[in-house]
Amino acid sequence: MKNMNRRKFLRNASLSGGALATGLHSQACKTTQELPMSEGTYMGDFAAPKMNTIRMAFIGVGNRGGDHMRFSAMLEGTEVVAISDLYSDNVEKWKKVAEDIGGDQRHNSIKTYSGSEERWKLMLKETKPDVVFIATNWNNHAPMAIEAMNQGAHAFIEVPIAVTISEMWDLVNTSERTKKHCMMMENVNYSRDELMFLNMCRQGVIGDLLHAEAAYIHELRWQMNDEERGTGFWRTHHYAQRNGNLYPTHGLGPVAQYMNLGRTEDNFKSIVSFSTPSLGRKDYAQKNYSNEHKWNTLDFKGGDLNSSIIKTSLGRTIMIQWDETSPRPYTRHNLVQGTKGTLAGFPTRVALEGGVLGLTKDHHRWVQGDQLETLYQKYDHPLYTRLNQKTKESGHGGMDGMMVYRIIECLRNGWALDQNVYEGCFWSAVAPLSELSVAQDGAPQAFPDFTRGNWQTTKALAIVN
Repeated sequence: MKNMNRRKFLRNASLSGGALATGLHSQACKTTQELPMSEGTYMGDFAAPKMNTIRMAFIGVGNRGGDHMRFSAMLEGTEVVAISDLYSDNVEKWKKVAEDIGGDQRHNSIKTYSGSEERWKLMLKETKPDVVFIATNWNNHAPMAIEAMNQGAHAFIEVPIAVTISEMWDLVNTSERTKKHCMMMENVNYSRDELMFLNMCRQGVIGDLLHAEAAYIHELRWQMNDEERGTGFWRTHHYAQRNGNLYPTHGLGPVAQYMNLGRTEDNFKSIVSFSTPSLGRKDYAQKNYSNEHKWNTLDFKGGDLNSSIIKTSLGRTIMIQWDETSPRPYTRHNLVQGTKGTLAGFPTRVALEGGVLGLTKDHHRWVQGDQLETLYQKYDHPLYTRLNQKTKESGHGGMDGMMVYRIIECLRNGWALDQNVYEGCFWSAVAPLSELSVAQDGAPQAFPDFTRGNWQTTKALAIVN
């Protein structure tokens, strides 16, 4: 190492940091030149053949998966053919929900699989669904999606798409080889304000984009009460074992689409990351559980708050924060700054050079609160205008339903999806890359180019009606 200059050392560290950070879930990045050529079809703008009836299967229906099943079962042209979950009560509950929805007998032959970690594999082989929705623990996302695609199904995965860089490459390669969609279901991209900001960015309202801020600040210590099953049962171990920005996509997905990252204009280049000390989870466990409780036997290594900075190929910056421990109000930041103004969230507010639609005279005061109605009338995304009434009863204020509606609509019409496999990998890669950077005292980590350079020819996400 003494013969290397610092620049060469940092470059090598970003390419092979996995060897320097033992115990991490992260794996080494590789340059595009070191990667084998794709053995299949580039999936950036891929549109699968139309499907009049979509035969759907669901793996994991403890919470989110069940909600996805319920809403998609209500849509025209869908048929629920199979449900798999480790717990039989979950399977029977959601089977009955689907049967009750299918008054036209669409969902009257549902096969169920439960009681074993491997039953989902049998489900795929026996029922041969067109589409599989995966809402299980993070470590299962990639293996399940890969097997689903190999069995001939399109895979739709809850966030994150995978937990290691190696898994992300496996997802990309399998999707390209099988010509099957592999989409991470980032629901926040379908929130009203995020859609409006996307529309405003596409119209050039804030000029050339310079900087964005994204976050997932959401106090979830109460999930540690899930001691035998449920989200906290497995997620708490991630907080204990990993130190980085573990859940970046809810904030990052929308701002990445504002900036056209991974599509025509710009792409992810590198990331630096720092974590605070790890105090909150240990304190919470000591205050709420006995000394012998399993949570008090864990050595919590993950910092309470992580701050990361992404540099793009064009030199833009994105600040991402993650904190599921500290006592503070929920926020995703959702800020994008341009040469002519700024759009910001939590609370939603807008400032433009020269003022906003007669509501302000200059950029020194925000348009917010009741004044926003004028902006919604002018800039609401056409998707929101068209689908809000149809999806508003779904989860998270309607964004979950709008996402599922668009998935089914695109598949039935043979259209490209709103999110491709490469975006899911870029957005999720923040977690393992941030772990490497934290372990190396903030050393920059290079993003792999999951598109192998093809992002430059990928169409920008259109403002579709």
